[in-house]
Amino acid sequence: MGGDNGVDVVVSAAVNAVSRYDDIELILVGDQHLLSERLTSHNVLNMDRLHIHHASQQVEMGEPPAQALRMKKDSSMRIAINLLKKGEADAMVSAGNTGALMATGRYVLKTLSGINRPAIMTSIPSLNGHTYMLDLGANVDCKAEHLVQFATMGSVLATAVDEISQPRVGLLNIGQEAIKGNEQVKTANTLLDRSPINYIGYVEGDDIYLGDVDVVVCDGFVGNVVLKTSEGLVKMVSKFARQEFQRSLFSRVTSVLALPALKTLGKRFDPRNYNGASLLGLQGIVIKSHGGADAFAFENAINIARIEAKKDIPRRINSQLGILLKHKRPS
Repeated sequence: MGGDNGVDVVVSAAVNAVSRYDDIELILVGDQHLLSERLTSHNVLNMDRLHIHHASQQVEMGEPPAQALRMKKDSSMRIAINLLKKGEADAMVSAGNTGALMATGRYVLKTLSGINRPAIMTSIPSLNGHTYMLDLGANVDCKAEHLVQFATMGSVLATAVDEISQPRVGLLNIGQEAIKGNEQVKTANTLLDRSPINYIGYVEGDDIYLGDVDVVVCDGFVGNVVLKTSEGLVKMVSKFARQEFQRSLFSRVTSVLALPALKTLGKRFDPRNYNGASLLGLQGIVIKSHGGADAFAFENAINIARIEAKKDIPRRINSQLGILLKHKRPS
């Protein structure tokens, strides 16, 4: 029921997803009448794998998380997370209020043993495919120990999803020299050096896109700024390209010749292909879709949930945390 575009996007994405993937069933949680009405407008051939679970409330996009947690116990978000808690669902996807989703997920599902704070993680396009990055906004202020936990969770997900035996994990910093960075980053660097993670040291902002690192770790303040800057840069470059190709008759002719390459480039940069951020560290799989996602983008978020459920990401993170604690040495 959340997101900028509401049920129309979610229902369309759900119908497409059950048609594309024959190994999933979807529970649409929200206003039963409204959802039934939208489903009827689709020529659904897989209704046996699409179910509706009624919810009488919904969390508004601008609603304070604490208020949603206290006052919206029959919201679509709360009920969906409850279904996950009870084992009636294997993963949960929402385009709703991020703060409320994080607060409700943490309250209902709890965090994994050894995880103090969940983190938001997504993939960003790079020269070699994509780079995972976390945290992207869940934790504005972090301790060094939190960054180590983020690195562990990111490494596990990269191994499970991309089948990389030893993902290269880097710590985002203002330089690669040992003297650079604040005390939080320097301490995390020391802790990561002692960990069993394949830690490659400090990385800078440009390394995120060059493909020489698989997982980039930072606090949520820095990560969110990087993410929004990246999105803005892609929009600016796209607009500049359109302006240049419309500048003259010769430019317009050139644009026709370049159209196949431009379409391919556009697909590689299309943020919809990367929609779906993982709320790692919870005792359950929760995927956050962008609030403005269309049906194509939301379907991608559903697929991420599907993959993480098949790979049993929380269990694998829990197992890796146990290994990390065994390797932990006194400072």
